[in-house]
Amino acid sequence: MMIEFSVRGRSHVLVPEPAAPIRNDGLWKTTCFEAFLQPDHAASYLELNFSPSLAWAAYSFAEYRAGMSDIEPRFAPEIWLSQSDPDLDYLFLSAEFDVADALNGPFRLGLSAVIEEVDGTKSYWALAHPPGAPDFHHPDCFALHIPALGSP
Repeated sequence: MMIEFSVRGRSHVLVPEPAAPIRNDGLWKTTCFEAFLQPDHAASYLELNFSPSLAWAAYSFAEYRAGMSDIEPRFAPEIWLSQSDPDLDYLFLSAEFDVADALNGPFRLGLSAVIEEVDGTKSYWALAHPPGAPDFHHPDCFALHIPALGSP
């Protein structure tokens, strides 16, 4: 599965320094992109984090914010970072990862981002938000329905 994120206003975004593409916890504390995947009719879900530093993390939850465990995908995700022409001021992050073992049918997808600006301001973005404070784990955030990986 491949997902792509783009942010306009790159010159205002605090982008972590590039590093080795290793697993690392706490990526959400600064600029980070996230994908949440939940099989249809299941309480369990996956959380995948991708940093512009090229670090990543992957977790499994048994249910809403409970039963968290680290997961090791068969292959570490591939992450690419690029920037547009300075006049356009975009940051692009693409991530490719294999979750076929965990998702063998239709599922719901939530895409989100924590954006930290150079002045320390943080904002929280998602396809959909529940009422109240941002909570990317909330089922309302899993806004896209995907019939199945590889489906037309």
